[in-house]
Amino acid sequence: MVSKRPAVFFDRDGVLNEDNGYVFEIGKLRWIEGAREAIKMVNDAGYFAFVVTNQSGVARGMYEEAHVNALHDWMAAELAKTGAHIDAFEYCPYHPEGTVEKYRRTSDRRKPGAGMITDLLKRFPVDVSRSILVGDNPTDLDAARLAGIRGHLFVGGNLAQFLAPLLDLDRQ
Repeated sequence: MVSKRPAVFFDRDGVLNEDNGYVFEIGKLRWIEGAREAIKMVNDAGYFAFVVTNQSGVARGMYEEAHVNALHDWMAAELAKTGAHIDAFEYCPYHPEGTVEKYRRTSDRRKPGAGMITDLLKRFPVDVSRSILVGDNPTDLDAARLAGIRGHLFVGGNLAQFLAPLLDLDRQ
């Protein structure tokens, strides 16, 4: 039996990096203060660290999935420099009003749907009762609720300072 571990599900834009509208270019990504430290804290506490992000810019024809994957690969490499890592990046490229036919549809993976979270729960041994989601939008919290995990609204500031009291560090 694989022992279950808690997880932190991070929204990306507005939580890990500044939300400057459809961030997909490596040169334009600006980390939120304390974001890399927050991920390292999650790793050191034995939690899974996941990213769950809507990327409707793909459906809108503003960029391609390859850009999203390249940005996530770059983020992973930057995190590795500080000894931190993301266990899995999940994104939803779909939007019902997309201009790219292939991506124009409703998807339960698009927040406020819980599909990205529930997909991760199927792939990893997550202790749902001790897991949380950190998002900057009410739709993030809706997705967390639908998946049966606690959601916390991050409104800015230092992410590590925001996250520290939310982790069950005393239960490790």
